[in-house]
Amino acid sequence: MSKSNLAPQHNLSAQTFFASFIQTLKDIFVDKGVLLMLIIAPIIYGFFYPWPYSAEVVNHVPVGIIDHDNSVLSRTIVRYASASPQIDVEPFSNEQAAKMAIWSGNIAGYMIIPIGIEEKVLSGKAASVSVLGNGGYFILNRNVQLGFLQAVSTVSAGIEVKKNVAQGAYSPTAAKNTQAVPLQIIPLYNQTQGYGAYVVPAVAILILQQTLLMATAMLIGTWYEERRHATSISGWLGRIMALSLLSFLVGCFYYGWMFELHNYPRGHNMLGSLLFLLLFCPTVATLGCVLGLWFRQRERSLQILIFSSLPIFFLSGYPWPANQLPEALKVIRWLVPTTPGLNTSVQLNQMGASIAQVATGLYALAALWLFYFMLLLLFRWRMQDARHINNVTAEIKKL
Repeated sequence: MSKSNLAPQHNLSAQTFFASFIQTLKDIFVDKGVLLMLIIAPIIYGFFYPWPYSAEVVNHVPVGIIDHDNSVLSRTIVRYASASPQIDVEPFSNEQAAKMAIWSGNIAGYMIIPIGIEEKVLSGKAASVSVLGNGGYFILNRNVQLGFLQAVSTVSAGIEVKKNVAQGAYSPTAAKNTQAVPLQIIPLYNQTQGYGAYVVPAVAILILQQTLLMATAMLIGTWYEERRHATSISGWLGRIMALSLLSFLVGCFYYGWMFELHNYPRGHNMLGSLLFLLLFCPTVATLGCVLGLWFRQRERSLQILIFSSLPIFFLSGYPWPANQLPEALKVIRWLVPTTPGLNTSVQLNQMGASIAQVATGLYALAALWLFYFMLLLLFRWRMQDARHINNVTAEIKKL
């Protein structure tokens, strides 16, 4: 009787790589929740996540101007500010009204032109205007500052040219010498300087990781509940390969279609990008297997992992410089695949880096896969040991 009870578990533990690979694919396509998380959800994300950033650059931010001077110079500043595509200017009679507009969300900032600014400029005295923005919304605040800065700088340059001409300088020469060292800004890799082109290629890799982690942990949790989680080492490799294959195809969908559709910088080192996916997907799938054995319940993976996306994104060093993180987080962050993954993917696909230039990230992914697989084998060994003890205990009780 005891031998017959142990036979199915023994057969499952002796699964070959190919048999485990095929069985995992079957279980994925039968399990609607896993299928939704592993394939359908990332494809839906690929359609809808970039949509809000389709404008790329923020323009026509509503701002206010308080002109206390009401002079020719102040009206020139207002006119130049109104011509800027970055801001939409609305006049205010006093600062309190402008503050109320900020508090109500009607404007993102305002500029104060003080009394006597024209008189100070004409007499050669130092003069300034004040720009106040909503620092709680840094993207809009940046536009407020840049829009007003360009307007004031243009007017200031014109005043400087007129002064030089008045002193006898030739007009074209005076205009040329106003800026002794001309500044030419050339953005690389994101030539539109769009927010979507910056954030979506990195978040796409995060989406790929989180959906694969949750799908894998859900599937392993289901197998654990059904007592089908045990398998051989080659069986685990087959499971990892099946999960990685589907995630790899989704990654190719991102690289080959989503970035193309939204016209993001892409394809500068496609072979390197595919090599990255070949390392990244098995690494994440192996981590998902470890987490599935740790959680041991299907729903628990969703309950825990769904809240980890934002901390993982900030730990990656992509949205915030890694060298500015606390010392403990600088170490912990390297336990997550997206830490080397996000920057490696962007450097290969968006920037066109060579494989040699991102070798550190690829080595880090390989080391993480080895570390996760060792953890998986440790879980497997402990579970086998615990199962053996339980079987012996059951036999003793029967006696």
